[in-house]
Amino acid sequence: MGGAILHLGASITCSHGGPATPSAPYARVTVSGRPVVTVAVPYAIDYCNLPAPAAALRCTAGEWLQGSTRVFAGGRPLALDNGTSMCVPNGAAMLVLECQTRVTAL
Repeated sequence: MGGAILHLGASITCSHGGPATPSAPYARVTVSGRPVVTVAVPYAIDYCNLPAPAAALRCTAGEWLQGSTRVFAGGRPLALDNGTSMCVPNGAAMLVLECQTRVTAL
């Protein structure tokens, strides 16, 4: 099943509410006028709200582990809103709160 293609400016957080921002989107391909994100692009996570006892495990970065299987940008799969993701160092998932919905990929 396909999913919406993620782009620079999509609202993404770690599971604890910390905003996640892609470090280097693929600017040669755009959706809704914004560069797409491939699974190879790491995300920076700021202000993870993991409670104090586990503060050493607060999310600092994230990545998409699984993306599109038929659509690529620069030879890499695109990150999709329903793809599998993981935050470092605790392994929590990233959550897509809002992204464009006009373009989907398999």
